[in-house]
Amino acid sequence: MNQWRIGDVTITRVIELETASIGSFVLPDAVPESVQKIDWLKPNFLDADGKLIMSIHALIVESQGKRILVDTCLGNDKKRGVRDWNMRTGPFLQDLAAAGHARESIDRVVCTHLHVDHVGWNTMMLDGKWVPTFPNARYLIGEKEWEYWDKEQGEEFQEIMADSVRPVFDAGLVDLVQADHVLTDEVRLVPTPGHTAGHVSVGISSRGEQAVITGDMIHHPCQMARPDWACAFDYDAEEARKTRLKFLERYADGSVLIVGTHFATPTAGRIVRDGRAYRLDA
Repeated sequence: MNQWRIGDVTITRVIELETASIGSFVLPDAVPESVQKIDWLKPNFLDADGKLIMSIHALIVESQGKRILVDTCLGNDKKRGVRDWNMRTGPFLQDLAAAGHARESIDRVVCTHLHVDHVGWNTMMLDGKWVPTFPNARYLIGEKEWEYWDKEQGEEFQEIMADSVRPVFDAGLVDLVQADHVLTDEVRLVPTPGHTAGHVSVGISSRGEQAVITGDMIHHPCQMARPDWACAFDYDAEEARKTRLKFLERYADGSVLIVGTHFATPTAGRIVRDGRAYRLDA
């Protein structure tokens, strides 16, 4: 578990999975012979074989009496096409409670987008049915994001919708929101389109300090050195690149803490210029 303070706001990370097994299919350009040239990635973000180390985790943001869970990882008991993701029986909920955030205590759930590794714990299996994991929370989903995926007919995604998204709609717990939605005076959504049609990041500002939770606008710190490296699952790779470059240029050499949604431990740091590109000062 990692934790950061941004003014009066606390951000807590709860890990579901940290691994070097998924980088090759998420970022196909990041092959070992290329990433091993980026020395600052070692040892936190690159293993000895040149494989990207990535994390799937949730971030709990405490602000003005609200507990906001950003992205809900993979979930248990769900049929998935990736070996380490399939029919999981992991201790995520126990780890969440051990961090001081029992599932009943969550007030808001933010889905930066509706990909499989960001919606899994929206629901849990109970008595043979998928039910909302966080029964006292409002689930915030971008209106534009929902409009796109609600029409998507792909079989794999419809399975994700059926076990992880539609049950929270059926329970009446979803609020469709705009991409710049304000959650508290200190926390708001930030439009970062490209990876998906309605992708958002989460901006935090309190007592003169700032942080941004990236979502999948950037998957791995290697994309700071190579912003042109696209994710295999980008909805619009060119728009995603433009969004990423704009983000890097805006926050380089500043004091804003960048908290990567898939960045391995230590997960957060500042962006600094590194020649014609950038690096993460973690």
